[in-house]
Amino acid sequence: MASVIDAARDQMKKTVESTQENFSGIRTGRANPAFLNPIVVDYYGAPTPLKALATIGVPDARTLAVTPFDVSQANAVEKAIRDSDLGVNPRRDGNVIHVTMPELTEERRKDYVKLARQKAEDGKVAVRNIRRKTKEGIDAAIKDGEYGEDEGKRLLKDLDDVTKKITDEIDAMLAAKEKDILSV
Repeated sequence: MASVIDAARDQMKKTVESTQENFSGIRTGRANPAFLNPIVVDYYGAPTPLKALATIGVPDARTLAVTPFDVSQANAVEKAIRDSDLGVNPRRDGNVIHVTMPELTEERRKDYVKLARQKAEDGKVAVRNIRRKTKEGIDAAIKDGEYGEDEGKRLLKDLDDVTKKITDEIDAMLAAKEKDILSV
């Protein structure tokens, strides 16, 4: 019986992980390898994620160092970073490509906060959808006689508790990300 709640909790936890991953792609004032996650490189005619083709290091607070595994593809990696919509200009130093993060303006920081809030809201909507589907399943089970009224009410209360806990977790992640973005 509680396995219905456990299944919903597991799905909601995956949503939290996805939201956290979405947050990692939002820039703060510091260099973060996850910033380059959306970049796809044309690797011998096949679109390949950058993180599969190179190591990404953080030599200092505002610089990323990208070292391609296949040195012959350094030009393709540099071109993919330059052509991306991330607003950075890479420079080569032998086989290493340095990406310097420009300083964020106050306006840009506010845009990133809005983006973070949107990603958090998307996560909470996904959690509410999981709750709705689980509730419909519980209601149908009560109607079919699989659960008694009291058992169904207890399951619904447990479901609401789990939903509240998960949405609070997303809100806490958002508050931390906003603080991170706005700190200069």
